[in-house]
Amino acid sequence: MDSTPQERLSQIAKFSTLHPRPEGHKFAYGTAGFRLLGSLLDSVVFRVGLLAALRSRKLDGETIGVMITASHNPPDDNGVKLIDPQGEMLEASWETYATKLANAETDDELTKDYLAVAEALKINLDSPANVVFARDTRASGPALVAALKDGLQAVAADYTDYRILTTPQLHYVVKCINTATTATPYGKPTEEGYYEKLATAFQIVTMGKPKPPVITVDAANGVGGPKLKELARYIGSDHIDINVVKDEIDAVEKLNHQCGADFVKTQQKLPLGLEPASLELYASLDGDADRIVFYYVDEASKFHLLDGDKIASLVAMFIRDLLAVSGVDLQVGIVQTAYANGSSSKYLTDILKVPVTVTPTGVKHLHHAAQLFDIGIYFEANGHGTVLFSNSAMKSLESFEAQNPGQQDAVTTLLSLAALINQTVGDALSDLLLVTAILSHKVWGPDEWNLAYTDLPNRLVRVVVKDRMAFKTEDAERRLVEPKGLQAQIDALVKKYKSGRSFVRASGTEDAVRVYAEAATRLEADELAVKVSDLLKVL
Repeated sequence: MDSTPQERLSQIAKFSTLHPRPEGHKFAYGTAGFRLLGSLLDSVVFRVGLLAALRSRKLDGETIGVMITASHNPPDDNGVKLIDPQGEMLEASWETYATKLANAETDDELTKDYLAVAEALKINLDSPANVVFARDTRASGPALVAALKDGLQAVAADYTDYRILTTPQLHYVVKCINTATTATPYGKPTEEGYYEKLATAFQIVTMGKPKPPVITVDAANGVGGPKLKELARYIGSDHIDINVVKDEIDAVEKLNHQCGADFVKTQQKLPLGLEPASLELYASLDGDADRIVFYYVDEASKFHLLDGDKIASLVAMFIRDLLAVSGVDLQVGIVQTAYANGSSSKYLTDILKVPVTVTPTGVKHLHHAAQLFDIGIYFEANGHGTVLFSNSAMKSLESFEAQNPGQQDAVTTLLSLAALINQTVGDALSDLLLVTAILSHKVWGPDEWNLAYTDLPNRLVRVVVKDRMAFKTEDAERRLVEPKGLQAQIDALVKKYKSGRSFVRASGTEDAVRVYAEAATRLEADELAVKVSDLLKVL
């Protein structure tokens, strides 16, 4: 495209009039991108199209991804976020530009802001721009896709619509496209390529091991249901049996409704209507299939949750043991947030002897910290996480000369794990296969897995406040700096409870704060959470 700045202004303004900004709303790009009621997102998604093209042009035409989803949120919500070339989240410095464009009051202000960003970053607006996008199953999705296309057309970007995908599948596609001509292509940039890569890796990892018992998966009535069924078909029934429930994707009002990973984690109970058999493994995805939690009921019908902390501990133990057998010298590290259960942190450091790093909440923080290890494992307690193998770790494994069959098997398994894991982002389908493969190796059921350590009882409470920005934290969000004096009051309460721990952090999306508390008994954890919450209500 060879056009003048004035012609570009005119083109953007022409399309922008079709997507007016709703009055009285302020938008902010955060860890989840933009997320709110789908009916309020039309102008935002249009402007994300403009930004995606800018981002691609800034990176010499590398492909940028745009995912339209609201993950575990209710059906009427929706959201949009950008994916950088290696399948990672948008570079943090660009969140400011996203927020600025989204909040431009008029068409004229928007076009001027757009050109100002391009000028500040020295972006050639006549250079190529390439964008791929997909959406989940929400009713507002098609209209938002239309708005995104208008944004991309307004600035002459080339684009490909991948239609309905899980969020991790689009992350995978973006990385595949951008590594296609490198020495280490990530895979085929198609949905089929995704299934083939994971299926082949799973078959290799579990070769010669007992077939895992059937696992029942609650798909939250979201996009993960049909995608998981297709993945299971690629793997084959000789290797795995997956029973998918809560997969009514056409009943959009049922999305995440009393089911799914967030419901099971926060409510700490079974999805509505699920009647589990004792000691059998169950799992729940979230609406866009980037989170997963596992659970089971014991012979006394007691519910046991196997969340992100349990997943991280299982994976760390397995990888540590494989490295010990292989003889390859690589450092394994775990990254957690303040929400990690205290028992899991103690197990990792005292029993497994694996270093643990704690970061603020948000995948971008965990992902960055995990990159500092040869093999970095991160899982938020909510079940969102993955494992990163550094380039040097991969080279060490690929070049290692095994001295015996045991070493060779361990190295082969580690290399296949690296292919099985979606290293771009947390991926519920990939993590499901990872956990299943490990349990197959160890010939464990859910009860044996759970017995590695016992979670401290915990409680998470949401408290509405006048101004969430008044709550400022330090020490990876584990201690309050402001309001002044509040942390001392929390500390005084915590001292009254055996194994007590509590912290307060502001929500990233609403005027509320989250109070987390844990203690030696369920009654004490609940009581501590209530007492800390009461401190906030008088502010």
